[in-house]
Amino acid sequence: METVGLNAGFWSGKRVLLTGHTGFKGSWLALWLRELGAEVTGFALDPQPGPNLYELAQVGRDIKDARGDLRDLGALLEVVAEAQPEIVLHLAAQPLVREAYRDPLGTWSSNVMGTLNLLEAIRQVGGVRSVVLVTTDKVYANQEWPWPYRENEALGGHDPYSSSKACCELLAQSYAASFFPPASHAEHGLALATARAGNVLGGGDFAAERLIPDVLKAWDAGHPVTLRYPQAVRPWQHALEPLAGYLLLAHRLYTEGPVFAGAWNFGPAEGDMCSVGDVVAHLSRQWPDSPGMRVEPSDLHEAGVLRLDSGRARQLLGWRTRWSLRECLEHTLQWHLAWKRGDEMRAVTLDQLNLYAELS
Repeated sequence: METVGLNAGFWSGKRVLLTGHTGFKGSWLALWLRELGAEVTGFALDPQPGPNLYELAQVGRDIKDARGDLRDLGALLEVVAEAQPEIVLHLAAQPLVREAYRDPLGTWSSNVMGTLNLLEAIRQVGGVRSVVLVTTDKVYANQEWPWPYRENEALGGHDPYSSSKACCELLAQSYAASFFPPASHAEHGLALATARAGNVLGGGDFAAERLIPDVLKAWDAGHPVTLRYPQAVRPWQHALEPLAGYLLLAHRLYTEGPVFAGAWNFGPAEGDMCSVGDVVAHLSRQWPDSPGMRVEPSDLHEAGVLRLDSGRARQLLGWRTRWSLRECLEHTLQWHLAWKRGDEMRAVTLDQLNLYAELS
């Protein structure tokens, strides 16, 4: 399979360590890597209780599945030493803004110390050539301005989740400069980059306090969905869009080294950066007799406007989005209805993955 600049010939047989493979994005990425022929070792906590993409799509069927906590350096050293990865894709994290308010210590320790432990395991074991650390679009010091953020904008983070991910960006910069500097790349052989994606949607996301799972759960029960910030603007995109970016970036880091290091944005087209209320309205047009929405404002801070400029990825990586917001919501709803019907979800998931992959 070749798609969006991805080369199955490159990925075939590559040893890849993927953290967070039991999560929503991680499950999609693990399936994609296997379709490309990579030898995948996953390291993550158990998947969330209840329905989850990892189990529904049988992701663990043809990868090496290691369970553990990123805060356990010994466990990470063991997995890295055994897997001997050439490429590391780090997706594992505590990813929810409101959960971070409830458990800031757990969020900072998982996201910051977990990332530190992974980098230290990579440094100690050696042999890794390409590392992509996934953070978030929320790492920027949000000024609530209407234009999109570029990679050279100031980092910040009002809430604990955003702050923890901004810390990961600084940590990555420090490790790259201290232990994997470009000037000595011929000696250590490793190139490291961070990836900042927008708000991802797609089939198989059952997480609490995320927009589309909340909408579908409420509408399945015949209730209007409760929205906290219907006016909030976010960069919406299907999960496969940034995942394609991570794969392209990992490839270029591997083959061309630190010239592709640093931070990269992977966000949607400008027209798909719309409000929460607009997204729900889009989805309701595809859902006959949808119960609609109601608003219950929250006193917890969340950014009002957040847009990403992905010009660097488009120009230097040749990456671009393939599905509009309308198409993204259509595929997400189709996946959900297939699950409700009791369809075989590995086949459904792979069909959508291959549909995306056929675009060029």
